[in-house]
Amino acid sequence: MSSLRVQQPNREDLPSTWSYLENGITKIMLDLRSGVDMKTYVGVYTAVHDFCTSQKAVNSSPSSLQSQSGVHRGAHLLGEDLYNNLIGYLQRHLSGLKETSKQHVDEALLSFYIKEWNRYTTAAKFINDLFRYLNRHWVKREMDEGKKDIYDVYTLHLVRWKKDLFDHVQRHVMDGVLKLVEKQRNGETIETAVVKSIVDSFVSLGLDEQDSSKSTLDVYRLYFEKPFLEATMNYYRMESKQFVAENSVVEYMKKAEIRLAEEEGRVKMYLHPEIMSHLMKTCQKVLIQEHAVLLQEEFQNLLDNDRQSDLARMYNLLSRIPDGLEPLRRKFETHVRNAGLSAIEKVANEGGDNLDPKVYVDALLEVHSRYQNLVNVAFKGEAEFVRSLDNACREFVNRNVVCKSASTKSPELLAKYADSLLRKSAKSAEESDLENKLSQIMTVFKYVEDKDVFQKFYSRMLAKRLVNFTSASDDAETSMIGKLKEACGFEYTNKLQRMFQDMQISKDLNDSYKGWNEKNPSDKGSNVDFSVQVLGTSFWPLNPPNTPFNIPEVITETYTRFQKFYDEKHSGRKLNWLWHLCKGEMKASYCRQSKAPYTFQVSTYQMAILLLFNDATTITYEDIEKHTNLSKEYLDPSLGVFMKAKVLTIEPDGEKPGPETSFSLNFDFKSRKIRVNLNIAVKSEQKQEIEDTHKTIEEDRKLLMQSAIVRIMKARKQLKHVVLVQETIAQIKSRFTPKVPDIKKCIDILLEKEYLERLDGERLGYLA
Repeated sequence: MSSLRVQQPNREDLPSTWSYLENGITKIMLDLRSGVDMKTYVGVYTAVHDFCTSQKAVNSSPSSLQSQSGVHRGAHLLGEDLYNNLIGYLQRHLSGLKETSKQHVDEALLSFYIKEWNRYTTAAKFINDLFRYLNRHWVKREMDEGKKDIYDVYTLHLVRWKKDLFDHVQRHVMDGVLKLVEKQRNGETIETAVVKSIVDSFVSLGLDEQDSSKSTLDVYRLYFEKPFLEATMNYYRMESKQFVAENSVVEYMKKAEIRLAEEEGRVKMYLHPEIMSHLMKTCQKVLIQEHAVLLQEEFQNLLDNDRQSDLARMYNLLSRIPDGLEPLRRKFETHVRNAGLSAIEKVANEGGDNLDPKVYVDALLEVHSRYQNLVNVAFKGEAEFVRSLDNACREFVNRNVVCKSASTKSPELLAKYADSLLRKSAKSAEESDLENKLSQIMTVFKYVEDKDVFQKFYSRMLAKRLVNFTSASDDAETSMIGKLKEACGFEYTNKLQRMFQDMQISKDLNDSYKGWNEKNPSDKGSNVDFSVQVLGTSFWPLNPPNTPFNIPEVITETYTRFQKFYDEKHSGRKLNWLWHLCKGEMKASYCRQSKAPYTFQVSTYQMAILLLFNDATTITYEDIEKHTNLSKEYLDPSLGVFMKAKVLTIEPDGEKPGPETSFSLNFDFKSRKIRVNLNIAVKSEQKQEIEDTHKTIEEDRKLLMQSAIVRIMKARKQLKHVVLVQETIAQIKSRFTPKVPDIKKCIDILLEKEYLERLDGERLGYLA
């Protein structure tokens, strides 16, 4: 390398000045490690300045233009010379590197390329600093005038590198990079810093042709990203085909997961962040999309064997590709539906006709909770899988083997299960456990289509619990009503809340009656301890008694006095006594085996029968029937309970209650309990009650559909028949799913009642 001249060249001697500059540039370009002293550095900088401002630059202008602009014009000419000389120098230097690069291949070529790139760009920064005067004046002016292919000195270095070296060696460099990456993919250790440096160099060469001060990723995308993605696709396509042929689908999913994670790590380690999305799409296409059918076919097998971790793996993979999960959602929905139907069929076969509501609801909940857990854990609670689960649950809750006898069976059994939880019993749950079970009921309730059926049965059972004071917990009752209100709105629970209000009003009323009694004492009936519940007819689902009844004399006085008290307090109200729901306690002091008298808990009808035995120990069936005036449907079951409990004996022995039989007190009656409950519901009564409830539901549905039709027509005035049917279904499907023929019948009824009228064609009109 030629050394720098000690003597600064004559500023007028342009060849000597360039020679001096060239030596300085060469020293920086090739031997920067040995250092450049300050004197030399300043000398080169001064030489550049002198070159651009020499007298020749002034003299080169016409004499008439010996002005400041003339000096600039001369400087322009010499600046161009200097710029072109620098280009020539860089071309020669890079041509030499190009020839030398031919001696290297693969990793050796990469090392050579990076070494020379680092040396070149470092030198470019120093040279750019030395040529600051040129940049500030000549280059700036040329760029301001819109000249093409003019760059600041540092950018010029990059431009020449791309044209004179990069364009010739980039393919060989990329071959080396791809071989190195393939080695790493095959498990070998590589020098990742080399690849990172290559990536950085490719990025640095991206220059915006419109604005040289800005950079782009065009060079990187074209010469690095494109071949890298092609090589990645080919590598994984070959590997995945071979792996699938030799291994199970589960093992392949594990391999694909590992490979995807490796590629993400590769981007973070030494690739440009911009490649991430393209690289992932490429890998997902080859590793997942091209094998999606194979994975989707394995899904059912994983479901059948409850392979949750593998299902999660499959979800994670297929969620990365378009429509990858849709076949899974369909299969999942079918699987859950079949699982639910099988579970219900099993408990139905075991339970027979008397299916325990708890067993039924537990079977529903077990299937739901199992697959909800799967959705939350394996499928990350994804909305569409949740929808598939909901659809499947809705199917097996409303259409299963138990529901074939009656489509309303699910809400009926659910209401009965709720009743068993909320009713006092020896097995009453703890408060926290009870709240949890009520939440589970709401889980099933969400899927029940005939919510009106649940409401009817629940309200009847709530009424019984309140009337008989058998609620396990007022807080639990309130909590359940709150849950129903949240799920279905105020209207759904309005009557339930009013029932609670009536109970409180009745409590206050009893207190008032006691005070009234004290102010108005009576000798008759004063020995009867009496409390009453006054319930609003429109809120309580209680039917009036459908049998005549002669009130026993011992309670007539009490009954009459309360009637008088109530009439004084509320004029214009009518009390209808529900004798079939009344109950009381009687002392039985006739039993020989008991030191203390037994207390019989009886219904009012049973009380009327037993009171007859105060006057005689044996009474015929006909006399009992005559004195009580009860119909056979109520009398026979009451006598049957007495016989079963051995309170009464029948003659002839072994006969059923009926004409030509007589009943006697059993003086040898024994019981382990002092308080004996004889007020037991008979199965025939329960069956009749269920039938009555279903009849009420049908009637209420008709009214609900008619009111919905009238509301719609009042708002719309005129509507096509088909549209009216659709809108009616939409309005009331939250309560139950109406059948189209039933809606049509309701429309016909409203036409007869002249709420609606037929117009031309299919149109209906509203009549105000």
